Amino acid sequence: MSEISQSTSDPDLNPARLKDPDYTPPMLKAVPLGIQHTLAMFAGNVTVPIIIANAAGLDGADKVFLIQMAMLAAGIATLLQTIGAGPIGARLPIMQGTSFAFIPVMIPVAAAIKGTDALGIIFAASLAGGIFHFLIGTVIGRFRRALPPLITGLVVATIGLSLLPIGVEYVGGGKFAKFVTKDFGAWYHILLGSAVIVIILGVKFLTKGMTSASAILIGLVAGYVIAFPMGMVKTANIANASWFAFPEPLKYGLTFTSDNVDTQGIITAAIIGMCLMAIVSAIETVGDISGITKGGAGREATDKEIAGGTMADGLGTALGSLLAPCLILHTVKMLVLFH
Repeated sequence: MSEISQSTSDPDLNPARLKDPDYTPPMLKAVPLGIQHTLAMFAGNVTVPIIIANAAGLDGADKVFLIQMAMLAAGIATLLQTIGAGPIGARLPIMQGTSFAFIPVMIPVAAAIKGTDALGIIFAASLAGGIFHFLIGTVIGRFRRALPPLITGLVVATIGLSLLPIGVEYVGGGKFAKFVTKDFGAWYHILLGSAVIVIILGVKFLTKGMTSASAILIGLVAGYVIAFPMGMVKTANIANASWFAFPEPLKYGLTFTSDNVDTQGIITAAIIGMCLMAIVSAIETVGDISGITKGGAGREATDKEIAGGTMADGLGTALGSLLAPCLILHTVKMLVLFH
């Protein structure tokens, strides 16, 4: 919950008024609060395409493109979720972003196929998973009573714990250090990773308001500042990247079939994995939306909000896979803008 809204006596930011999701504070106050949460989701939102690009061995241009499209698709999906279209969208103050939950499905594909060919498979699986996720949203209202906070909380915790090995590996230098430079676990990797962790935790728990919400972004910036004099930052790819990039629909294609038996097995496994994770993601969504309405508005989420939010997740994933394409909307990252 935003410390700004908790501590202020400003009537425009009165918690009682802010419980109404249709209430809009004055722009001079709404914009900074919106920026706060955009900053908070920024680092996590670009991390997923970076991880997958590294696993697939993509060059700098493709990696930058995926990051740019991730941010674009996040904005489009957020509008779909908050404004809504018919029954689609929770119409709550929610921000969409990349999901770490699907990384265990995507990394094996990227590692096995390599290059942009891996992206064609991943996006095809994402499209299938997005459609399946959307269909779950049409019936999830019937099962929400079987998903109490304990269950949804355990799902979220399990997703986080499953990602710990990935974080530990990147602190040691990542796959590039393990297989290319052969300096995995070197002291400078450990020092840099540890410094970033300490900075993020310190900012998160020792500060308040926008600074606390931006702990991950601050940690990343601090990490780059530390890494520069250590010679660990390469700027060539940044210098060659364009400032603006427009969507290129199906840039990497959609690979649903292959004449190679082994490749077809990977494609089938990826599609099944995405659909299975869509079920997990839907459960997570129920917990997220319920937490937002309970903590922000002091009430339980309605069946319409649960169903609309889940359908928006799936539709956003499918559209992102087709239009950007991007690695972004396999599930949802939700942030309450105004409590």
